[in-house]
Amino acid sequence: MGKALGGQCALLLVVQALYGVANALSGTFVPVYLWKASQSYTLIGWFTFGQYLMSGLTFYVAGKWVKEHDKMISLRIGIILSGVFYCSVLLLGQQAKSYGVPLGILHGMAQGFFWLAYNVVYFEVTGPDNRDRFNGWAGLLGSTCGIIAPWVSGLLITTMHGEKGYRLIFTLSLVIFSISVILSFWLKKRRVQGRYNWKHGFQQLMTKGNPWRRMLPAIMAQGVREGVFMFLVGLTVYIATKNESKLGTYSLITSLVALVSFWLVGKFLKKNNRKAVMLIGAVMIAVVILPLFWEVSYTTLLMLGIGTSLFMPMYIIPMTSRVFDLIGQSEESAREREEFIVLREAGLVLGRLIGLSSYLIVLPYNHSPLAITWLLFAVGAVPIAGWWFIKPFLERQQVQQQG
Repeated sequence: MGKALGGQCALLLVVQALYGVANALSGTFVPVYLWKASQSYTLIGWFTFGQYLMSGLTFYVAGKWVKEHDKMISLRIGIILSGVFYCSVLLLGQQAKSYGVPLGILHGMAQGFFWLAYNVVYFEVTGPDNRDRFNGWAGLLGSTCGIIAPWVSGLLITTMHGEKGYRLIFTLSLVIFSISVILSFWLKKRRVQGRYNWKHGFQQLMTKGNPWRRMLPAIMAQGVREGVFMFLVGLTVYIATKNESKLGTYSLITSLVALVSFWLVGKFLKKNNRKAVMLIGAVMIAVVILPLFWEVSYTTLLMLGIGTSLFMPMYIIPMTSRVFDLIGQSEESAREREEFIVLREAGLVLGRLIGLSSYLIVLPYNHSPLAITWLLFAVGAVPIAGWWFIKPFLERQQVQQQG
């Protein structure tokens, strides 16, 4: 079962949950908001491109501050900039469509500052004995946020007839971000050590036999799928239904399934069954896309959402735990945790940009239901390659566990 979670773990989970609630309230509907204002797949694509690119650059540049100064300041800057992002969308209103790329850059910067600090603190407060448990709880709380927040948002937007509803949910997000910042002051200021190595990632990848030469492509494979799925599925649900409330209900149902699945996987996953569990997850998150080839409708999209929620934890929990186990495998690598977390994010960002590039090549010119389905299937199957790259690490862990 692993070691119990301590007070700092619990507090970090609460801060993450509040950040998740605020983003889930409004974030689900930002692509929809931009779509309603512009009716443009290209705008959504470039907004997301700016977001991903800036997130990666922020990780790389802010890594120095997080390693050598105060990582809690980075965490708070991320939350505050998220608030500034939603405030900007609120103030711009329908004119937000003219500022797609700058808004994407602002959102990416916010996410970069927050998740860099979060991942470093997560590494410091967890260990191999309780990491799967923590990830299970993180997924559980994330799913709970996804159940309630978008459903409430969708209901408010529909009831208040659009613009007023959007203004209310963006304002609610600002309030929750403020609470999250206040609570973060109870997270301990953590000791800093060492100097930030700007070339660290390149040095790892240039060293023959270095495990990161396999781990990075595995992480990129996860990113390729995320780069498209994180926004296109929700947008497709809205375009298919023309109803924010239905998108909220979609999020409620799929997150409820994910909540149960994250809890079960977090509870029963062991080091000696990670390889098989992760393969099943990787294959099934591709298989559940197949109903869309029959028809792109609310029903088939719901089948995709439920299937993804059911099987994604089987893929994502072993992947995340194994990456952080690799970072903590020795005292030397643990001292370089900030650089390794930046390298992990570089893999995710590169993967997301590859996935998003396929979206920008296809959908602005052909956004038929069949084109959307083929795109989702193509990027949705890439995590199988990720499993293949990470397999030797899982096998090694299995042998150690049996030994």
